[in-house]
Amino acid sequence: MGQFIEGIDRHQAMLLPECLDDYVGEDSAVRAIDAFVDMLSLAELGFQVLPAATGRPGYHPGLMLRIYLYGYLNQIQSSRRLERECGRNLELIWLTGRLKPDFKTIADFRKDNGAAIRKVCQQYVALCRNMDLLDSDVVAIDGSRFKALNAKAKNYTRGKLRQKLGEIDKAIERYLGELDRAAEVFEQTGTVLPEARMERTHRKLEHLQKEAARYRSIEQRMDETGETQVSLSDPDARSMATTARMHRIVGYNVQTVVEADHHLIVAHEVTMLGFDRDALSMMAVAARDAMALAQIEAIADKGYYKSEEILACAQGGISVV
Repeated sequence: MGQFIEGIDRHQAMLLPECLDDYVGEDSAVRAIDAFVDMLSLAELGFQVLPAATGRPGYHPGLMLRIYLYGYLNQIQSSRRLERECGRNLELIWLTGRLKPDFKTIADFRKDNGAAIRKVCQQYVALCRNMDLLDSDVVAIDGSRFKALNAKAKNYTRGKLRQKLGEIDKAIERYLGELDRAAEVFEQTGTVLPEARMERTHRKLEHLQKEAARYRSIEQRMDETGETQVSLSDPDARSMATTARMHRIVGYNVQTVVEADHHLIVAHEVTMLGFDRDALSMMAVAARDAMALAQIEAIADKGYYKSEEILACAQGGISVV
């Protein structure tokens, strides 16, 4: 008899192998995901449920939605990570029936079905309401800053463009002055500067002129569209203040409303404003409608304080704290 608890030999064959269902507990949240998706009418929600007449069959949208919801529930946001988990995570193996969509398929499902996924969130809120989980008439509202893929260097405001163009103009003036001095030296003494140095100066001048043209095209775009910021990677992302530790990020301000009893999210909205004060009535009314109540009480921090928003809430049957 050994001194430690020993596991099963990996190479030992079993006469009656365990069923895949045995690896997932009866109270596992993954079973709730499976049951929830089963009760949805995917076609009515906007998912494409009829496969194409030609080519290789695709994955069922119900399967892809299960993977997406599992990632949301377990904070797995990356499509590449979801692809890996489909091959090693027992819960996902159970949920997908051993299917392993690649990361591009998962990412495309998110991109192509944004409106339908939003309706799924509404169906979930309705389900919670039918189960009497939204009986509380008190909600809390707050905003969170989510960083976008767009780097700060690829986000431009008018002030930043003016600063960049000013720096480029000074650099161009400096290099042109260097060329003028080289020409004067050649006229006076016949001395020619090293060829490599002259080529480097011409290359830098050409690069600066291209950068200036690029910045002016962004400035022209702002004039034509009325935008105050331009982000190149994520067009919707905006530079906004966050905390004292991280002063500014390029991202989104996600507004969330949570009911007080069970801490369920009843409404959410992605905004591009760096402040919260214009979102109070919008989010409070959305929460009231989602909870199907005539009157609710909304709690928010002082960042939401704006008299017009508080008045709009009062007119909608919402008391604000």
